[in-house]
Amino acid sequence: MPHVEESYDIVVVGAGHAGCEAALAAARMGFETILFTVSMDSVALMPCNPNIGGSSKGHLVREIDALGGEMGKNIDKTYIQSKMLNVSKGPAVHSLRAQADKVEYTKEMRLTLQNEPRLTLRQQEVSELIVEPFNEDDTELENVNNIGGYRARVTGIVTCSGAIYHAKAVILCTGVYLKARCIYGDTIQETGPNGLMAANHLSTSMKDAGIGIRRFKTGTPPRIDKKSVDFSKMQEQKGDERIVPFSFENREEDIRREQISCWLTYTNEETHEIIRENIDRSPLYSGVIEGIGPRYCPSIEDKIMKFPDKDRHQLFLEPEGEFTNEMYLDGMPSSMPEDVQYRMVHTVPGLENAKIVRNAYAIEYDCISATCLKPTLEFDDIELLYSAGQINGSSGYEEAAAQGLMAGINAARKLQGKDPVVLSRSDAYIGVLIDDLVTKETKEPYRMMTSRAEYRLLLRQDNADLRLTDIGHDIGLISEERYAAFVEKRNIIENEIERLKKTFAGANEEVNNLLQKYESTPITSGITLESLIRRPELSYEALAPIDKDRPEYMDGTGISREIAEQINISIKYEGYIKRQKEQVDQFLRMEGKKIPDDIDYSKVNNLRKEARQKLEDVRPVSLGQASRISGVSPADVNMLMLYLKYSAH
Repeated sequence: MPHVEESYDIVVVGAGHAGCEAALAAARMGFETILFTVSMDSVALMPCNPNIGGSSKGHLVREIDALGGEMGKNIDKTYIQSKMLNVSKGPAVHSLRAQADKVEYTKEMRLTLQNEPRLTLRQQEVSELIVEPFNEDDTELENVNNIGGYRARVTGIVTCSGAIYHAKAVILCTGVYLKARCIYGDTIQETGPNGLMAANHLSTSMKDAGIGIRRFKTGTPPRIDKKSVDFSKMQEQKGDERIVPFSFENREEDIRREQISCWLTYTNEETHEIIRENIDRSPLYSGVIEGIGPRYCPSIEDKIMKFPDKDRHQLFLEPEGEFTNEMYLDGMPSSMPEDVQYRMVHTVPGLENAKIVRNAYAIEYDCISATCLKPTLEFDDIELLYSAGQINGSSGYEEAAAQGLMAGINAARKLQGKDPVVLSRSDAYIGVLIDDLVTKETKEPYRMMTSRAEYRLLLRQDNADLRLTDIGHDIGLISEERYAAFVEKRNIIENEIERLKKTFAGANEEVNNLLQKYESTPITSGITLESLIRRPELSYEALAPIDKDRPEYMDGTGISREIAEQINISIKYEGYIKRQKEQVDQFLRMEGKKIPDDIDYSKVNNLRKEARQKLEDVRPVSLGQASRISGVSPADVNMLMLYLKYSAH
């Protein structure tokens, strides 16, 4: 039978947050790219809470933007509330979070994709991978880095219609759509999120290609009709007065708009009793749900059963957009039957007469263990096949987008014949995320948290551009205009810190009056402005009246506010930052000790059986990565180090 047959440089399967970033990166790096989605309505969809950022996730979005990704720009266009979290704590854990207009976010991202010159967006289900056994004599593919350890190569995909799309690289970003089924009570629907079509064929093709498949599960809470809510019984949660953009290209005045409030309420003992009485009807406890759910975002029934001592749990009622009455009940994901959902919702203050627009549900889906991937997110043994997002066992839009960006970059770099871009744990939260996924066996959906980052004082969200913009520019995703502005900002920060180290304040009345105003100890002799800024009660901004040589543009607004923040943090935390950099140097020494691709672990003496198996499964690229594999002890690493040392002679 006749069928469509086309060729592209890169095929991206799935247009969620991972697929969008992967496809845009590949296209912007010069490659003809096609992005497949099961439905145009699922492009950059937020089937769970329509927000971007939050604790540690805000760091990821800032890093995506610094590298040249799209997520930060898109949320800046479409947010309806913006908030900086953890402001009472140190700068390492400050995290930006924005509630999005769900429909507008999808619409803007879809338009961005459709306007990208080398990118084609196509609605069609991908059903099959075209994977060919690897032949060492095959030189058909040009500009590919050294080929070692592969048993096969991907050369394209087939859609459900029978169309064939040849490709030099394929990136899998299937999200939660592979053999998805949505469940609440006894109701089981063989669909993806929000009733969208599932992708029911690709898993079989992946298994045929030798890729292991497992089942994970996540969930979402009910959506409530705003007209049926009594807000007088809830606490209003307003957005911040000062708006901090996610994208380093934007300024506050560019994106400021009127914000929409969220609302705080709580469960109570009546809510908990209804859940306990009906727990046998929960698919989680009846055995209907087979997939493993996320530990750090449990269903409400899990919370009640596992934390019986807690007499209430927070619930946030958050708008899904400016032009809808649907509100998201954050904190109450569930798979309880419909009648139980109504009863438990009606016990919540302010929701006594609430109408449910969409039931809460759990969703099960096929995914892989990312330990079969290289740190580039390419499969260990299938050349030029990459995987990113929730298919890798992670959860969250931001985690998906970060992986998608790196998979797109590395697929393009390999086709360019250039070295891959692998961010280390000391470079970025993205580095921590990917290293954890490909090194550590995740037993449940992985969520990024600040506690996972060993060097979080260095990896702050405020300095993501200083850490990563050089890399983004080198890759080709940061424009010359943006890079010039960044270099100017960096130079101003460095020059201003040097000036403050050399500028003295005298022990005069004006200076001591200022110190008294901030309840700071008066001085009796000259002192540098840098030393004064070290005092907890003082800051770069506070010293403006006595800093006569301060440049005029440092007026505390616009970009200079960002610069002032960097100056304060650099000076106040200098000692801590210096110590953490010393720790990074030690870490990098281990990361620099590379392990050959073709190492035979059976020849490494005195390795324990478990360690040998784990090393063979993960195939770490360095001693540092080997040391982080669960089941590999320090003694095993020492044996491996000795083997590498003596086998090199």
